[in-house]
Amino acid sequence: MNYKNILEKLPYSKPFLFVDELVEINEKSAEGIYTFPVDSFFYKGHFKNNPVTPGVILTECMAQIGVVCLGIFLLDNNSTKLNDIKLALSSSEVDFYLPVFPGETVKVVSEKLFFRFNKLKCEVRMYDKTDKLICRGKIAGMIKNEAV
Repeated sequence: MNYKNILEKLPYSKPFLFVDELVEINEKSAEGIYTFPVDSFFYKGHFKNNPVTPGVILTECMAQIGVVCLGIFLLDNNSTKLNDIKLALSSSEVDFYLPVFPGETVKVVSEKLFFRFNKLKCEVRMYDKTDKLICRGKIAGMIKNEAV
């Protein structure tokens, strides 16, 4: 399927857009991929001579694919025209197991725990190209739409 309509509604742009492609999305889950460009701004000082993707950036990638994209899909499915999306991360608890280096592609898989009163909470996991678990956690956010 083509999920370009969801990607176009994301309130991010480069260099802070961490979604290349949505692989699958439905009422209960989302899956997407992202490749961290070698020349990304955050590698310049993290760490000297050994760049590693910061955990906060990995969390942001997980949130954009696993919570925001899924939230947009859920709001769209409520037959509400999306006009002006407002977002706020309300909580995250993420455990990290493997580093992500410049140029690596990751897969993010999210499962909805609940969506009510505009709050979406998901169990989100990130994997490397060999399906090894990089990090996982619970991420929640508030998604508000100013309907047309």
